[in-house]
Amino acid sequence: MTTTPNRPWRGVLVATALPLTDELAVDHDKFAEHCVWLVDNGCDGVVPNGSLGEYQVLTPEERAKVVETAVAAIGGARVMPGVAAYGCAESRRWAEQARDAGCASVMLLPPNAYRADERSVLAHYAEVAKAGVPIVAYNNPIDTKVDLVPELLAKLHGEGYIHAVKEFSGDVRRAYQLAELAPELDLLIGADDVLLELALAGAKGWVAGYPNALPAASVELYHAAVGGDLATAKKLYEQLHPLLRWDSKVEFVQAIKLSMDIVGRYGGPVRPPRVPLLPGQEAVVRAATEKAIAAGLA
Repeated sequence: MTTTPNRPWRGVLVATALPLTDELAVDHDKFAEHCVWLVDNGCDGVVPNGSLGEYQVLTPEERAKVVETAVAAIGGARVMPGVAAYGCAESRRWAEQARDAGCASVMLLPPNAYRADERSVLAHYAEVAKAGVPIVAYNNPIDTKVDLVPELLAKLHGEGYIHAVKEFSGDVRRAYQLAELAPELDLLIGADDVLLELALAGAKGWVAGYPNALPAASVELYHAAVGGDLATAKKLYEQLHPLLRWDSKVEFVQAIKLSMDIVGRYGGPVRPPRVPLLPGQEAVVRAATEKAIAAGLA
């Protein structure tokens, strides 16, 4: 386990896909089993209620129970729930719920109901920090239209509001500027398809998507990359990249769930407004997953 008690977000934390029944109800038993399976296969923890976990279409009761299920399955030190919401008051309530459930940290998007300015972003994180649980910022300017640039992340860290950032901008150049501006702020790989680049730039963890389907090979890739074993890392990266790049596509939830089904896990359906992959997309994911299986990566 590469997480540390005072920095539980380090290592490979899987943004968990959420198993839904054919009737689109949450299957909490399958979810608990999935969390255990991920840890048994070398992952350091889970991030439930992220976008991969379809948190936006869960009821409050479902969302709370997902957190409690994960904690009961693998322990709160290994669980970092997403606490994003339209308002900071609601995000703070979700952070308090995670804290009370026993979680050691939470992951928080900036305000995502509108294109927030810097003062609003600072106020948002300040409010949620009052819950008293360490916050990992999540920078996803592609979806939220709010960009946590290195200067702003340094301010958030300097005020004590955040301890790490899941970086999903895709701009690997930011890693070096962030290290200069806020050397104690942990950089976490936020997009699967820039893993090698950000690992080489000093990332301390990976909030990961495709380990839902291929945990052991993904963990091997991560440790080779951060450990400087470039021969191993580059080969695995090239083999896995046809799948990893789906993590940055609109259909990432459907793709990862399909790969889970193909490798013999339970991926299952998605909730609307998401819809199944188009036949051409499914064929691409299926072929890449079967190629990974044939290469012994599943």
